[in-house]
Amino acid sequence: MKTFLKILVGVVAALIVVMLLMGKKYHFETSAVINAPADKVWQNMSSMKAFNQWNPFMDLDPNVKVTYSGNSGEVGDQYCWEGNDDAGKGCHIVTALVPNQKQSTKMIFEIPFESEATSDLVLSPEGNSTKVTWSMDCELDYPMNLMKLFMDSQMEKSYGSGLKKLKLISEE
Repeated sequence: MKTFLKILVGVVAALIVVMLLMGKKYHFETSAVINAPADKVWQNMSSMKAFNQWNPFMDLDPNVKVTYSGNSGEVGDQYCWEGNDDAGKGCHIVTALVPNQKQSTKMIFEIPFESEATSDLVLSPEGNSTKVTWSMDCELDYPMNLMKLFMDSQMEKSYGSGLKKLKLISEE
């Protein structure tokens, strides 16, 4: 029993050290090159309705309830969603737009837990193609920050899937 307790205390101590060393800030980004000019790619991301045509998170619940508000394609354009346990509930709001170059958004999550994140979609010309870089930044409170150990692979799966869809519809 003493050996088990020593091991348990050691594991808990190690997790606390890892948690503190990791910090709260989380950044993720991934990119894809799309064989289309920036203005064509921009058409598929400049409004929340266009964004949701390839948004991978819409796949989490085929019956997700989405409501749009604000002026489409302008700062303040937003959608709020309410879905199953996988999709959760929240709002996604455009906070800045630079036509054919950058869209910045804020995501407010209510369910399954309250949090906020910011996200950028940045377009960069690459010859006759366009590189799209999608990033997300947030802070995760202790001990939730331990999720960072597993988040990169899940984020790559989600954001990578979205960028593949964006590529398909932009190259049509």
